[in-house]
Amino acid sequence: MAKQVIEYAGVPVGIVVPDKDVLKFIAVKFHVHDLDGQHFASPFEALRAIHKLMSASHTVHHAT
Repeated sequence: MAKQVIEYAGVPVGIVVPDKDVLKFIAVKFHVHDLDGQHFASPFEALRAIHKLMSASHTVHHAT
């Protein structure tokens, strides 16, 4: 496992770095900071969590 850039909508939002047997997410954009430091089994899992976070934040913003 090597570090890898994670993009959302074509914009780099963080990286995943090896941490024991999993990947640790390091946020580089404020809107994904809630995921900073979380561990994921794969880059895909990190991206899925980002999509879920962004979908939830869009729902909250549109509901107000």
